[in-house]
Amino acid sequence: MVKKLKIVSISAEVAPFSKTGGLGDVCHSLPKAIKKLGHEIVVITPLYGKIIDVKQNNLKLIFENIKVYLNLKDIVYINYWQGYLTNDLPIYFIENKKYFSVKKNIYGSTHENVRFLIFDIAALKLISLLKFKADIIHCHDWHAGLIPYYLKTAFRYSKTLHKIKTIFTIHNLAFQFGHNWWEIPTSQKDYGHTRIPSIDNPAIENLNFAKRAILSADIINTVSEQYRQEVLTKKFGYDLHHILNNRQKKLFGIINGIDYKTFNPLNDPGLYKNYNYQKIHRKKLNKEHLQKKVGLPINQDIPIIALTSRVTFQKGIELILEILEQLVRLNLQIIFLGDGDKQYITKLKKQIKKHSKKIVWLSFIENQNLETLIYAGADIFLLPSHHEPCGINQLIAMRYGCIPIVHHVGGLYDTVTNFIPKTNSGDGFSFSSFDKYSLFATIIRALENYQHKYIWRNLMIRAMKKSSSWEIPAQKYIALYRYALKNIIK
Repeated sequence: MVKKLKIVSISAEVAPFSKTGGLGDVCHSLPKAIKKLGHEIVVITPLYGKIIDVKQNNLKLIFENIKVYLNLKDIVYINYWQGYLTNDLPIYFIENKKYFSVKKNIYGSTHENVRFLIFDIAALKLISLLKFKADIIHCHDWHAGLIPYYLKTAFRYSKTLHKIKTIFTIHNLAFQFGHNWWEIPTSQKDYGHTRIPSIDNPAIENLNFAKRAILSADIINTVSEQYRQEVLTKKFGYDLHHILNNRQKKLFGIINGIDYKTFNPLNDPGLYKNYNYQKIHRKKLNKEHLQKKVGLPINQDIPIIALTSRVTFQKGIELILEILEQLVRLNLQIIFLGDGDKQYITKLKKQIKKHSKKIVWLSFIENQNLETLIYAGADIFLLPSHHEPCGINQLIAMRYGCIPIVHHVGGLYDTVTNFIPKTNSGDGFSFSSFDKYSLFATIIRALENYQHKYIWRNLMIRAMKKSSSWEIPAQKYIALYRYALKNIIK
């Protein structure tokens, strides 16, 4: 009989409790998919006091005022709360009001490294308190990056933890610790082997969590196969490509999925009219409702282009702003849903003042309940990312029959197939050169195909029927866990 595994999933974000992007969705859906395969899994995440309501989420205090030693000098006190992702899948929250309950935003502290160092040690302490004899600790992104390091150093003699294997998932290598890695002078860079300083030492904010995870984890993986290849290059390796090349035998790529129960246009309560690919004509009713909701002129025939991502350089917002004046001259409407860099949002708002009947911008924090209605009401989803480890939004968009336009990079390369009219193949539109001309030409190509209703309808149906669930990726993660447990990788 095949052994069932015991897994701990550790992440800075877990939807619906906390979310700024795809990380929160993945760390909500993947544990559920693993649980469905019959394995025992628990989730650990911070308790952001001004975001997560203890009473509303029926959280139970299980350990109070626990003394946690960060080193020989520093001590913090932690409360641990328990809730559930599903009826039989526990999620544990780490509470320290000084570090996780001051701001309404998840990130943005000047002591970001200290916060997540505390989180990582407190998570390991919790596993011991629970006496949870885990086989695997799955560490998601840099925030959990010190856990593999600590298991090889300070916690290597722990009775509960010493046999545990770790997998470190790189969700975005551009983020390696709590600040911009490229701003750190060479003389102050963390080379990954020195002792971790005390929390009052300014050097701690230069500590590279991702580097230490890559050096210490038993397995490393990226969130798409293409991104696995890209991080080995100087362009996308962001100063860590050398150590990743040295550890290629431990580096794998697994594409993300989406939760088909959460994102299902047939029963999504956020839609005006539910539909599937067999009732795709109902999509236009959502379009009218969306236009009315966001204050755009109601017109079923005018194409709506939607962007539901962070408003940052990474997501291609600079390219979009460069062609926005040309785009609004066309017969279309554009809806932006997302927060991000103030400079870009300011520029967007200036365009909206001039073209209020064609462009709308909505803050994600204030309007996240509209996300799936936007997919259901829009015709085209735009994600021209400079780099994209995987991307979740294009998968959700296709699930709702919203056709993606993407830059052919990372996970977008793996998940969107360029539409070719002659062969009637593909499920989206893509471009290879990251420049405004290529983006504009691809948008024009999509709009021209939109005019052919039969072609567009078939394109929507093909996108909706595409399988992007967590079922296969979850099985691949289980195989990766078992590979780590064999301890055959040197």
